Amino acid sequence: MGSALMSPAKRSLQLPEVNISDDGELRYLHLATPWVQGAMRVDAPYDIALEYVQRMMAWLLFVEPDSVAKRRAMQLGLGAGAITKFCWKKLRMRTTAVELNPQVVHVCRSWFKLPPDGPRMAVVQGDAGTEIRQVGHLATIDALAVDMYDDDAAAPVLDSVDFYRDARAVLTDEGCMTVNLFGRTNHYEQSVARIAEAFGQEAVWAFKPTREGNTIVLAQRTPSRPRRALLLERAAGIEERWGLPARKWLRSFKPVAD
Repeated sequence: MGSALMSPAKRSLQLPEVNISDDGELRYLHLATPWVQGAMRVDAPYDIALEYVQRMMAWLLFVEPDSVAKRRAMQLGLGAGAITKFCWKKLRMRTTAVELNPQVVHVCRSWFKLPPDGPRMAVVQGDAGTEIRQVGHLATIDALAVDMYDDDAAAPVLDSVDFYRDARAVLTDEGCMTVNLFGRTNHYEQSVARIAEAFGQEAVWAFKPTREGNTIVLAQRTPSRPRRALLLERAAGIEERWGLPARKWLRSFKPVAD
């Protein structure tokens, strides 16, 4: 994975130290362990480098492409900032990220090309479970990405029915939540059952796991079953506009109720 470039600060407030490694092509973010918490392609910093993170953009299959720039995105867990940067730079969306660890925010701005806050982008330092319950977020988010792990990458930090109900409450009628369910002690079926209890079984879609073991689950605020022809058309458009491998997604992405 390459040698560490830096260790920005010592542990404080029980938060893990942030480390960076670089192999010349990809720059990785770690939280005091070898586990990768995010990555950036050095020569294309606003692209999404990791396959599982690309899959978290599958909500694009469920909306009209021309409407994307008018929509709003939120990320719970900043990681290396890949989704935040992509939504802001490539999709031209209003984007909010929530991150507990101030070191992560600092390192993303110093080493991962995360821009400063501005009219279309804000990073909120705080607890995602608290922030998502703020009244101002209710029914305002079109794309909610949830990717929060402890420094051991053992299991999702927030994975309760109550949390997923809060997540559903912030979504617009056409809104989607995508969740990364990777974890060495995570029980996939239990997590999906909690999501289904909060959103309804018909609202939940899932990918097959990546080679690394990341399983991306998508839940719709309003369940739908787009025709295969429409999904193929949108996938082709996503590839052309934004360079994401969306047609490949359709080979491993389906409703869990089928």
